Amino acid sequence: MERDPLRDRTVVVTGAARGLGAALARELAGRGARLALLGHEKPALEALAAELPTEAAAWEVDITDDAGMAEAAREVRGRLGRPSVVIANAGIAEGGPFAESDPASWRRVIDVNLTGSAITARTFLPDLVDTSGYYLQVASLASIGAAPMMSAYCASKSGVEAFAHSLRAEVAHQGVAVGIAYLNWTDTDMIRDADRHAVLRELRGHMPPPARRVYPAATVAARLAKAVARRRTSVYVPGWLVAAQLGRAVLPPVVMRLSRSTLPRLAAREPFRPTGLLGAGGHADADGAPVPGTARKPS
Repeated sequence: MERDPLRDRTVVVTGAARGLGAALARELAGRGARLALLGHEKPALEALAAELPTEAAAWEVDITDDAGMAEAAREVRGRLGRPSVVIANAGIAEGGPFAESDPASWRRVIDVNLTGSAITARTFLPDLVDTSGYYLQVASLASIGAAPMMSAYCASKSGVEAFAHSLRAEVAHQGVAVGIAYLNWTDTDMIRDADRHAVLRELRGHMPPPARRVYPAATVAARLAKAVARRRTSVYVPGWLVAAQLGRAVLPPVVMRLSRSTLPRLAAREPFRPTGLLGAGGHADADGAPVPGTARKPS
């Protein structure tokens, strides 16, 4: 049988405590990779590391903390070897009218999703250059077409797409490949929490049937793992998002027209209110960031 290209490779996954990050870790470990699991929620990270069939270790670290990430990277190299794959998966979200949003929460979404991804790339780029490695940026349908009531999330995901394109052009001559994963709704704590809020439940409910479907995290992770093994420039889950990419120029006016007619009716039925940070991951980010400049010891 052909050897899996990920076997015996060290792979870093951010946001690995739950949801898509945890599903990705399981899928990649099944391919023989060693896993460095980064994120909040140390008990969940440790439990995941213990269940994986290959060598794995967990670091509790805030991805927006440059010094903490640098320390974690040093420990990853010492424990598991230089990473040849880095997956910037960590992300948070909030919903609601922009004018009523909490400035700190809005800013935190940008900081985690965009700045945190850039810090992740900067931290591990020397390893990827040394190993001719691969960086995968997890983006979203929101990178292609912005939606109302999710201004911070859409801005951050558009930002990470542009960042990944720029980074790809910078490092291609060094043998480093950069991919972008465009994902639709994935069954995670964040999405389940979003459905508790009228503002986001109605947003998804008024999308076309293919666009409102929620995909199992394990299914999405399997597609992403294949893309990592093949060093894909882009991966779309589901595949029809390619069509959205090709037609992205027409999306803003279509969304504006639909919103102009739909939002007043929905707001009259149930006023839209800010959601705050969504899901267990968002709550963990709000409550449990490590002390700046430190990464918790691996387990």
